[in-house]
Amino acid sequence: MAALSFDRHRAEIVAQSDLLRTHLDGADLTTPVPSCPGWNVGQLARHLGGGQRWAADVVRTRAERPPSDTHFRDLSPYADEEPAVVGPWLVESGAALADALGEAGPDVTTWTPMPVPAAGVFWARRFANETLLHRADAALALGVDFAVDPAVAVDALDEWLELGSLPQMLDIFPHRRDLLGPGRTLHLHATDVPAELDAEWLVDLTGDTLAWRRAHEKAAVAVRGPVTELLLMVYRRRPVDTAVVEVLGDAKLLDRWLAAVAFG
Repeated sequence: MAALSFDRHRAEIVAQSDLLRTHLDGADLTTPVPSCPGWNVGQLARHLGGGQRWAADVVRTRAERPPSDTHFRDLSPYADEEPAVVGPWLVESGAALADALGEAGPDVTTWTPMPVPAAGVFWARRFANETLLHRADAALALGVDFAVDPAVAVDALDEWLELGSLPQMLDIFPHRRDLLGPGRTLHLHATDVPAELDAEWLVDLTGDTLAWRRAHEKAAVAVRGPVTELLLMVYRRRPVDTAVVEVLGDAKLLDRWLAAVAFG
C-alpha cells in the first residue's frame, strides 16, 4: 500500500519533471550520465519524457497490451539536445501523464507489467518515482544539489522494496534465490526524518522468498543515514562507499543484496 495518495503521486510527476527542467536550464546536455551508462543528460530527459507519454497513452487508451516503446529506448537521435527545447517538452510530458491519470482515475483498467488491483494507482506511483530517480541521475551528472521531500523518499524506498520482493521476481531472476539463507537480514534506518514517517525497514532473506517490513529490529547488517542517501544507495545511484551512510555488520551481505536486486 502506497504511503502517498494517488493525487500526490500525480502531483509529484509534474513537480519532479519541473525540477528536472530547472537542472537542465543552461546545462551542457551532452554531459554523460554515470548512473545510466551510454546516455547523456539530454538522452536521459528524452527517455523519461518518452516513457511518460507512453504511459499516458496506456492509460488514455485503456491498453490491453504494452505498446511499442522503441521511441524512448533507442536514444541515438537525441545525442545533442538543447535545454530550451527538451526542458519544456519534458514538463509537457509529465503534465500529459498526470492529466491522463486524473481523467481515468485510480481504478482504471489497463495493461500493467504485473498484476495489480488498481492500474491507475500503479502507473501514478511508478512514474512519480521514475521521474524522481531520473532527476537524481541528471542532478548527479551535472553536479547540482538533489533534495527530496522525506515523505516522497520514503515512498520511493517502499515501492522499491515492494517490487523487488514480489514472489514472481524469483522466477524472473532465479539468481536472487542465492540471497536466501539463515541469519540474512538487513536494516535500513533513515536518521533525518520525522518520527511519524516510521522510516526504518527490515529486509528478511531467511525464508523462501524475499520479504520486508517497516520495523526497528537488529539485523546482520544495518545501514543508517539521511533518507536521501539511503534512496540513492538502494537505487544504485551512489555507491555505498561514497554515500553518507554508516554500515554496521555484514557489509558483504549488503553488497550482495544491492547487486542482486538492482533495477531502474
